[in-house]
Amino acid sequence: MDKKKAIESLSALAQETRLSAFRYLVSCCPEGKNAGEVARHCKVPHNTMSTHLAILERASLIDSERQGREVIYSANISGLRALVDFLAKDCCGGRPEICGEVFAGAACAPARKAERVRG
Repeated sequence: MDKKKAIESLSALAQETRLSAFRYLVSCCPEGKNAGEVARHCKVPHNTMSTHLAILERASLIDSERQGREVIYSANISGLRALVDFLAKDCCGGRPEICGEVFAGAACAPARKAERVRG
């Protein structure tokens, strides 16, 4: 991820409704939700949520997939990882034993560690 994309992603998350929607979709991963369900969860009108979801999608933080008449939105975990990796790229001067605890609280930290070992 480059600096411009990181700024776009952080800007997308720097708004209360979008942050709530993104966190909700992360909690629902890997299944997604339609815009109406996300709007109900965030307590905003459906048309307002559609605008927020479009911003999150342009920032590569969520994906959408048409399923019949519905569009299902889901967290783009690769986009989230790219953002976190960008933020932590030079963490602790290349000494991962110091900053390893930064990611220890993440629910998916063990899966990420296993993924790195395989990769």
